[in-house]
Amino acid sequence: MGNGPIRWDTGRDCMLKDKSILLGVSGGIAAYKAAEIVRCFVKAQAAVQVVMTANAREFITPLTLQALSGRPVLTNLFDLEHESRIGHIEAARRADLVVLAPATANLMAKMASGIADDYLTTILLATTAPVLVCPAMNVKMFEHPATQRNLSTLRELGCHVLPPAVGSLACREEGTGRLADIPDILEASRRLLTAPSLAGRRILVSAGPTWEPFDPVRFISNPSTGKMGYALATVAARRSGEVHLVSGPSTLAAPQGVRLSKVVTAREMQESVLALAPGMDAIVMAAAVSDFRPTEEAPQKIKKIAGEEAVRLTRNPDILAALGRSRPGGRHQVLVGFAAETENLIENAREKLIEKNLDFIVANNLTQSGSGFGSDTNQVKILDRDGTITELPCLTKEEVAEMVMDRVEQQLGKGEHDDAVRED
Repeated sequence: MGNGPIRWDTGRDCMLKDKSILLGVSGGIAAYKAAEIVRCFVKAQAAVQVVMTANAREFITPLTLQALSGRPVLTNLFDLEHESRIGHIEAARRADLVVLAPATANLMAKMASGIADDYLTTILLATTAPVLVCPAMNVKMFEHPATQRNLSTLRELGCHVLPPAVGSLACREEGTGRLADIPDILEASRRLLTAPSLAGRRILVSAGPTWEPFDPVRFISNPSTGKMGYALATVAARRSGEVHLVSGPSTLAAPQGVRLSKVVTAREMQESVLALAPGMDAIVMAAAVSDFRPTEEAPQKIKKIAGEEAVRLTRNPDILAALGRSRPGGRHQVLVGFAAETENLIENAREKLIEKNLDFIVANNLTQSGSGFGSDTNQVKILDRDGTITELPCLTKEEVAEMVMDRVEQQLGKGEHDDAVRED
């Protein structure tokens, strides 16, 4: 089965591309950050409509946000030009997502009470789009029981709340109240625009390198940064999967909503992965696990000496092979591997696919430009057990992760069908 390669024509668009985002800006000092939020949404090729309260205009001008968004900013509920078409209803209906950043205590109190006395609050009563609330205020204001009650009410009403960050505030106090970081606002927006196709599914992803020490300050490793694995975990969580990421040493921040287990060595990764594996619906092993470790680890730093120093190596456990041997009976568990090669890509990847008992394998040639360790892009081939090869163009690692998770979902659906047939 499966003969020639299947070529993918284009990469997947970002979740924000061509989406209509309504950004509501209320009157707090964090309103100045709205300019950067608009810029980021526009860069992602979203259409941004800004709506400002009267107080917000005391902190940042509508002209600034209009220049960045390329659209007139909505401020006046009684504007003859826009409201001749009942503009606030039109704006409410057009939005795919409403983002309130910053959301002040005053705005949240109005929302919780159903008050609609300006352009923004009127839209909020009229929209059926998801609403992302990003609070920003003084720590005491945020902790006040009335504010907390209003936040609870907003959640009950179906709003999504992105908690504020902890740190130094404009009032020179420390605590919870800073507007969430802009990358977190963007990611929360992507999740609200993504179908929850992995809801109820448990996904395990491994990422990063392993470090195999031969003394307290030196180790054997590889150039992996973890970018591919972290992208996979991000995409799976964005689709509402329950994601557990087992990561070797990496400087990357843990993706939103992902459980992170940090390990260092291959044996630590093996212990963590095998402990979690039985309860998982899918396992994607993207980590670059060191194949060897020093046979002995010196208790102190090895000093330079005249002549040559030899280090004896021992083979590390094959985690992927162990997973392939121990797949749970009674239900289908999807198992995916990665193959990073410098030669004979297809042959080596196909051998690994069969030998490790995988559902499919993602292969890339490390010698190819824009592919492999440390790069923000990857160019891969996906090999299925039936012999089909799907060739992807050079994509961002997040786009590759989208394609891989699409294939995981297909395999999960196939497994459910097979289980139903066996029960019949």
